Amino acid sequence: MKSHELDYEIFGDDMQIVEIELDPGETVIAEAGAMNYMESGITFEARMGDGSEADSGLMGKLLSVGKRVLTGESIFMTHFTNSGAGKQRVAFAAPYPGKIIPLQLGDIGGRFICQKDAFLCAALGTAVTIRFNKRLGAGFFGGEGFILQELRGDGLALVHAGGTVIRKQLSGETLRVDTGCIVGFSEGIDYDIQRAGNLKSMFFGGEGLFLATLKGTGTVYLQSLPFSRLADRILAHAPSQGGSSKGEGSVLGGLGRLIDGD
Repeated sequence: MKSHELDYEIFGDDMQIVEIELDPGETVIAEAGAMNYMESGITFEARMGDGSEADSGLMGKLLSVGKRVLTGESIFMTHFTNSGAGKQRVAFAAPYPGKIIPLQLGDIGGRFICQKDAFLCAALGTAVTIRFNKRLGAGFFGGEGFILQELRGDGLALVHAGGTVIRKQLSGETLRVDTGCIVGFSEGIDYDIQRAGNLKSMFFGGEGLFLATLKGTGTVYLQSLPFSRLADRILAHAPSQGGSSKGEGSVLGGLGRLIDGD
């Protein structure tokens, strides 16, 4: 199935919005809850699956839904269609600070592998599936690197990354990366998870137990602020149930507690 041809425009800097322009009859698919605003001619419907050929038929839909349930994703994807007479627009917002990356899948081999929470939206005809790391044992300890999302097609797909985004072009080189810092990579890149050094480095180095290894020829996108890292920092400085907190800046923190009467 040839993907619908979509035009788009990205607005903003650190909390970006992508606006998709749909011709009459064109459809864009998105994760549930990603929509920010839409014009009056846009209709939407929550469906099981992405609507691609790989997802057609009862067995295809059941397999797709089963994978999404295993990974904690919503079993529904929202399909936004221009049901009006002229061009209409629908916009999708980034879920946390970072950048929206547009990908023309036909220009990068028709396949892009990304973190399971990176996908934002894509043209109808794009297959959105779940892919598991081939090394099961390492995968369980590798965190974000175990479960990946695979986008297949020849049209536009947009993914989201946290913080600053770095694009690297590999030509047979090997790149070792924190598993959470990978946004995704194109066809031609071999992905694996390996132990991070010796036991002392693994437990006291602060870089995690495993690192991802990317090797081959293709494009790799990296992010400086994975959502898991952002969430950990917020939780580390959040007030405890008792109302006290361990905030940065002990003088100001102590003064604040005195003012509050603690």
